[in-house]
Amino acid sequence: MVKALSMDLRSRVLAAIGGGMSCRQAALRFGVSASSAIRWRDMERAQGDATPKPQGGDRRSERIEKHAGRILALVEATPELTLMEIRAALVEEGAAFGIGTLWRFFDRRRITWKKVCACCRAGPS
Repeated sequence: MVKALSMDLRSRVLAAIGGGMSCRQAALRFGVSASSAIRWRDMERAQGDATPKPQGGDRRSERIEKHAGRILALVEATPELTLMEIRAALVEEGAAFGIGTLWRFFDRRRITWKKVCACCRAGPS
């Protein structure tokens, strides 16, 4: 994964630009791309500094989290539901999610289902 360039480098490039260099000249001098120097200068003008934005993290689970109450109610009412059955019930309500999305939803909550083999359910003979 790519890391953001350090604030030290960013501040040196911005200091050079503030000292009279063009963005392209400063970028060439410090070995960064011209577009980065231009973007950092724009960020400095707009927000006062050029701190990098946070990277990584989960940006897509918000959509399924809106339905968390309904999903957990389904599982509480019928604990033996499979992911396919949960998915089908949500599709009927107009919320379509993939199996992987549902699996990660339950994984975040540490909810698991143990498989019970047929011989264990039958009881002793």
